[in-house]
Amino acid sequence: MLRARSIAFVCMTALFVALASPLHASPQAKEPDFKGCKDHPLFTRMQDMRIKGCKTVEFDRFVFKTGKGTTTAVEGRYFEIRYEAHAGSAAPGAIAIIRNHQQAIATIGGTVRYEDSRYAILRVTKDDREVWTQVDTAWGRGYVLTIVEKQAMAQEVVASAEIFQAGLKASGHAEVPGIFFDTGRSELKPESHAALAEVAKLLKADPALKVYVVGHTDNVASLDLNTKLSQVRADAVVQALVAKHGIDAARLVGRGAGPLAPIASNDTEEGRARNRRVELVKQ
Repeated sequence: MLRARSIAFVCMTALFVALASPLHASPQAKEPDFKGCKDHPLFTRMQDMRIKGCKTVEFDRFVFKTGKGTTTAVEGRYFEIRYEAHAGSAAPGAIAIIRNHQQAIATIGGTVRYEDSRYAILRVTKDDREVWTQVDTAWGRGYVLTIVEKQAMAQEVVASAEIFQAGLKASGHAEVPGIFFDTGRSELKPESHAALAEVAKLLKADPALKVYVVGHTDNVASLDLNTKLSQVRADAVVQALVAKHGIDAARLVGRGAGPLAPIASNDTEEGRARNRRVELVKQ
């Protein structure tokens, strides 16, 4: 499904290629692009450039700088494209690279989120799809584009009342996959509805069951911040179960554990993703 949405997005953005192309051929033979690589549909390349390398990941996370000491993590389909000038061609300067990409994104309603002497961070929304781009000019005779088409991960681990019941019976706690929040936020995302419905199903099937709803985070940012964030996220789950599913509030207690009970290493993104979770603990 992610691939189908991405293909549709590519078709849409193909209309908005904005960087200038050369009007004359280079007198020297041009080196081919690296095998299997191509431009992202949002941007053409600058003149006399070839693709030296590329990488595409169906779902990944990249942290974009948005100000002095501030960042925004974006998850979705990830592209990395490295360009270099053809041999014998003059390489563009950093300012030229940055300005070309800024002008390109502006023509389709995008904005510049950050700029310094090396980087430009760009964002555009078309048909409710966000696309973030980092332009990195510190690559000798070229530049690197890092692009993330923001989207939710396809949920492969299905939450079910039966699995929760088995976990509570076996160990007194059960992880609830499929509950999502934006980075640093406590508002439940719409993709969380199915998992919450299964939690409600569990509670309705056993009217005597009472649980703690425990929020967990990774260790990025301070302990105090993460503890508060995990608490408000746990409270958001409790409130949704009460308000939208009719569960008695007396059967639920929200608690925030922050980063204090990891189930994987926080040294890798995969581990941090596993540590960001919600669990049910039997009272």
